[in-house]
Order: sequence, then C-alpha cells, then structure tokens
Amino acid sequence: MSGTAAKVYEELLTRVGEANPRPRIEPVRRLAELAGSPQLSYPVIQVAGTNGKTSTSRAIESLLRAHGLRTGLFTSPHLVDFTERFQIDGQPIAEAALAEAWDELRLPLQLVDSELEGAGHGRITFFEALAVLAFVAFADAPVEVAVIEVGMGGEWDATNIVDAQVAVFTPIGLDHTEHLGPDTQTIAHTKSLIMKAGSTAVTAEQDVDALGELADTAANLGVRLYAQGRDFSLAEDRLAVGGRQVDVVGITGHQYDPAFVPLYGQHQAENATLAIAAVEAFFGGERPIPEEVLDEGLGQLTSPGRLQLIGTDPIVYVDAAHNPHGAEALVRAVTESFAFEELAIVTGVLEEKDAHGLLETLAPIAHQVFVTAVDSPRALPVEELAVIAESAIPDTPIEELASLPLALERARSWAGESNSRAVLVVGSVLLAGEAITHSRSENWGTA
Repeated sequence: MSGTAAKVYEELLTRVGEANPRPRIEPVRRLAELAGSPQLSYPVIQVAGTNGKTSTSRAIESLLRAHGLRTGLFTSPHLVDFTERFQIDGQPIAEAALAEAWDELRLPLQLVDSELEGAGHGRITFFEALAVLAFVAFADAPVEVAVIEVGMGGEWDATNIVDAQVAVFTPIGLDHTEHLGPDTQTIAHTKSLIMKAGSTAVTAEQDVDALGELADTAANLGVRLYAQGRDFSLAEDRLAVGGRQVDVVGITGHQYDPAFVPLYGQHQAENATLAIAAVEAFFGGERPIPEEVLDEGLGQLTSPGRLQLIGTDPIVYVDAAHNPHGAEALVRAVTESFAFEELAIVTGVLEEKDAHGLLETLAPIAHQVFVTAVDSPRALPVEELAVIAESAIPDTPIEELASLPLALERARSWAGESNSRAVLVVGSVLLAGEAITHSRSENWGTA
C-alpha cells in the first residue's frame, strides 16, 4: 500500500484501534450529521454475526451487482491493502476517491474530537472514523445500495447509525466475549439491535438461545424475521470441482436450479443461501432472483483469505479462521474438499483469542505444526503459543519460528518432501494477510 491511501490509513492509526471499541453510538451519529448524513443517501443491507460475515456480505454484494445495481461494500479488517475495506462495484475504491472522502471528513472530525475532549471523553476511534468514511465514499460514488458489515456486536457498533432496510445475521457464537458478553444469548441480543422498526431480517441457523433473542427483538420492533430452516433452506449441497453445487429454496418458496458456488466448504454454501434470502428480502420477498442473475452473482463470487490458494509448489492455502467456530467450518471444508495425506499448520494467534480452542479444533487435520507470531503488538508470544499447541494438539510435532517468513520457509520445505503434503496458514486475519503479501513478494504465482 502506498500513496494517498497509505496516508489516510496512517492518520487513522493515530486513533484508538478497532480492537478496543467504545460502547457508544451518539458521537458517530454526530460525526455523520456534520458530514451531511451520507448513510441516508442509499438503501443499506447490514450484516452481523460471529463467523461468515465477510463471505456473506461479499455474496450479497455480488448478487446485487449482477442485478445491475451500483454497489458499495464495507468490510473489515483488510488482508493486504487498506482500500479493500471499501469496494465500489466489486473493486477496491480508487485512492483519489478515498482521499477526497477523507478530506470531506477532516473538519467534522476536528469538531467532534473537540466536543468529546471538552466533555472529558475520548476522541473518535479508528473504526468510528472508518465507518463514516465509508458512508461518505459511498455517497460520493454514488452507489445505489450499500452492504455494510458490522465491526463488532451490533447495538453500539459504529455502523449501526444506518437505517438498514435488511438486517442479516450469520451464525452467532462466542467471540469478543470481553466486549459482548459471556454467552450466545447475551451476544445475540447485542447483535439483534441492528434491526430497525419496519425493516426485514434474515438469519442463518442459530442455536435456540440466539434465535430466541433475534425473534424477541424482531417482535418488539415489528420486524419480519426470515429464519433458515423455517422460511428458506439449503435443500442440497454437493461437492463440485473448485467449490460447491447448491440447491436453494428461497423465502419466496421458489426452488432454484442447481447453482455453482466457487468456494470451498459447506459453510460457504450456507453463506450463499443466506445471501440469496437477503437479496430476495431486499427486493420485497415476493419474487425469486432471476436464474441468470443468480448464476452470474454466485459465479463471480470470491472470498479472499478463505481457503485461498497462495502457492502451488508446494500447495499453500491461507484461511482467516481465528476462533473455534470458524476453525470447525474450516476443518470440515478441508476434509471434504481435499485429499492431502499430510497437512502442516502454520499458525499465529492474537492474545485475546481462544488459542487453545482454535488449535484443539484444528487438531484432526494437523500432522505438523509451525507456531509463529502475528506481526502485531497484540500477538501471543511464540513460546506461549507453542505450549498451548502442545496441549491442544498432542502427539504432533511442533516447531517454533520467530517470524512468519521463517515459518513459511520451514513449512514449505516440509511439504516439498512429498507430493501428498500441503500447508495451511491459519489463526488470524492479520496472519493471513501477511502470508498473502509474502507469497506475492516471493512470486509464488497465485495470490
């Protein structure tokens, strides 16, 4: 990343980071008002949940774009380039457009920062500024619809100043418990509050407690809630070359012809099903998506950092799974989709994550483990992660490497000893981004 986008990112990094959100919403609303309330310029589909938010958001955007709409897509975090967070019509925002939006936001930021400091509160945070920056950029584009991924939680997340026409809930599990609560019921309640009176909501299959919270909030707000398994379904999901073939029954009751999803794992088939329901809801829930639009929208779908191939000699994949729930879906995808006899896990984890739960879930597919540190002040130290790995993945060789490049070199050397071996980099979104960047710099030829 270089040029004007890098300068914008550097300025944002002077603010409190997105790993430390503040449970507040009014300062974000005030900032947006001073910027002209750009989030009111277009309809919004908002996506909350624990796992699958980004992939589902990308699928929704792709289907809307296949409909011929000019789209905006806001997701976090980025893998390699900061501009990835702001997609316009399926492409990262142009640096000039991002810089122009940032210039529009400078004076409102100064004013709100001054007001907050005068009242004894902290300045606008990184993610609060980032969300409003996205809204400004999408209004300037202009887009005809925006798909907005929630950063954390829902009720007080900075994105929740939008009045979403459709609220989408991916599977809800345990993550960020220090901020969101100790159980799925509490977490689901916080996430449920992205629903607004008069809107529509769609949800993936949830556990009983999470679904109960979503249903209660929907009833209180008069929101129509479509639930997977009750109102729409993944009727059949088959392994296909390069992805999945899915048969979906939408909220309209229409059973779509088999469609190809070029992503690995049943969880991606589930994400695509949820996306179809969300787009049907956006268009009123009364007519199915035209088959040619469905085929185009799913066929052009990508999900960087989700079982993404970054090397072929030897085979190296990266995946951004960073909690046990995400790792569980990853293990199923690897088991179903690949036939490697041995797999090396290269892993680094942030200190606030459930490293033991993550690695214990990965144990069934791990034949060799290389532990390293994420390039972040929040990284779990290599020595500590190695101890956790020895407990979580017993009877498996574990090696400690000081940096990801060293770990990748060692893992690729191990995998190169046999055609039946491969490497999987997993444990953190930041680690996945580092691996992709490294593979490009080393000309592995795929990323």
